[in-house]
Amino acid sequence: MKKYSEKIMHVVFLIAACASILAVILICAFLFVNGIPTIGKIGLGNFVLGKIWMPKSGIFGIFPMIIGSIYVTAGAILVGVPVGILAAIYMAKFCNEKVYKIVKPAVDLLAGIPSVVYGFFGMVVLVPAFRNIFGNGNCVFTASILLGIMILPTIIGVSESAIRAVPDSYYEGSLGLGASHERSVFFTVLPAAKSGILAGIVLGIGRAIGETMAVVMVAGNQAIIPDGMFSGVRTLTSNIVLEMGYATDLHREALIATAVVLFVFILMINLCFAVLKSKEER
Repeated sequence: MKKYSEKIMHVVFLIAACASILAVILICAFLFVNGIPTIGKIGLGNFVLGKIWMPKSGIFGIFPMIIGSIYVTAGAILVGVPVGILAAIYMAKFCNEKVYKIVKPAVDLLAGIPSVVYGFFGMVVLVPAFRNIFGNGNCVFTASILLGIMILPTIIGVSESAIRAVPDSYYEGSLGLGASHERSVFFTVLPAAKSGILAGIVLGIGRAIGETMAVVMVAGNQAIIPDGMFSGVRTLTSNIVLEMGYATDLHREALIATAVVLFVFILMINLCFAVLKSKEER
């Protein structure tokens, strides 16, 4: 009986794995089959490097949205990565049990808050505050701060797990050689957990570059190249969600092609992570 149950579970796991692979293949096929011909019709240079997005005039340049996505994602990384890694280190190696029982559920709660709630918080609290301070609240800076907060649970959760997975012998050996608790954590445990921490950062970047609703509510949604951190901006995801509801013909196809560019960005991020990880394992 045990032998048959193991075979059944083996088949179940195989089907689940194949279903995941099939889903990725279908998504890739849909995007590229519908998007690549459109890019060829518009022209790769005109589409990717074009600075004007005017669907009514038949002009489809997504370069401002590409720059906007890069600006917002880079700002979110600057905000979320240092805070997330330091918070993970604190929770894994410096936090006492009573505080951990409060902090851990709070971080988990952050992960469960819907994007639209984050966006509403940004629109009601952050946008007016930054408008009073800097003169413009619907800008790259606001979107970066909000996305930085949104990626914290991902980075903290994965990084903390990676730090806790490091064998205690690393830490104890460092203490035995005369290092302090802080030096043992930062110079022995942290480098050993580097691969897992990097995975958390990549997942955080993936969420930041793919976030839509919160960015739509706080970024200003201006299809222009931002001239600074306090300029309004439109990202690739925002461009798709704002116009897909009424787009037709070439306009709709151009939005699908925009999704192809976004998908390529995600693939490039994952490829860079795979290359870095392979270099570390050598």
